[in-house]
Amino acid sequence: MPQTRGRIFDDFASLMTNAAGVANGVKREAETAVRTQVERILSGMNVVTREEFEAVRDMAALAREENEELRRRIAALEARGEPKSATVVV
Repeated sequence: MPQTRGRIFDDFASLMTNAAGVANGVKREAETAVRTQVERILSGMNVVTREEFEAVRDMAALAREENEELRRRIAALEARGEPKSATVVV
């Protein structure tokens, strides 16, 4: 009887190990399916990538810096009494 009991426990442990492996496989499949669906939905929404966003953000920052520099130059020219050549609306 002791050997039978040990064998039953061994079989049960093996069954639990296999069940855990199957559960882990199901989890990976579910994660892959969800990731695929999310990527499909996002591609249909015309969402920009992080790289595109950062590139545009950097371009906007540079444009703001250039705009401020031009404002300073215009202010300096006006302070010297230079006539305005054109009205710039910003």
